[in-house]
Amino acid sequence: MAQKFLVQVIIENKPYINDPEGETIHRDLIVKGGYSAVKSVRAAKMLKMVVSAGSEKDAEKTVQKLCEELRIFNPVVSNCTVKASKAAA
Repeated sequence: MAQKFLVQVIIENKPYINDPEGETIHRDLIVKGGYSAVKSVRAAKMLKMVVSAGSEKDAEKTVQKLCEELRIFNPVVSNCTVKASKAAA
């Protein structure tokens, strides 16, 4: 029987790719705001999807497949992390 799962997709630049958005947030907001203990910031996009599947693993596989087939992210410059959990009723 299918259940509903909340699947979060986090897309972020690979570590060796520049992250101008993260650098700007760090430089112009965090450091200027007095939080000098924060040494760097990396920005990312998060997508949330509700998926019907037999298990968390099946929901993750479905979303990972769609992200790759539909080119939701560019695998050359980005990492894509997919994590499912039971959706709230």
